[in-house]
Amino acid sequence: MKLLLDENLPVDLRLFLTGHEAITVAYMGWKGLTNGALLARAAASGFDAVITKDSGIPYEQNTASLPLSIVVIRSASNSLDDIRPLVAGILQALERMPARTIVRVGDPADR
Repeated sequence: MKLLLDENLPVDLRLFLTGHEAITVAYMGWKGLTNGALLARAAASGFDAVITKDSGIPYEQNTASLPLSIVVIRSASNSLDDIRPLVAGILQALERMPARTIVRVGDPADR
């Protein structure tokens, strides 16, 4: 699966997403794009899913017209130390996730 890591995530997270091609927003030169523009550009560039810590995305996007899938990470912070324990759940979500859906991984209390 081709994954786009949002700019609010540590770039080294890509190293833990084994079996997937993970590319960062910064690498693509897309920093600063609004969520809608980012999702549209990612879909047009062949990405299957965006991984983000932005908990507002599910409320900003029309799930019926999503151009790709979104994984929202719910962790205490965006540090790799806080996100790393969720990697197994992220990988599991990616395996089971239907196309063009939003999946949340992590504790709802940790946003």
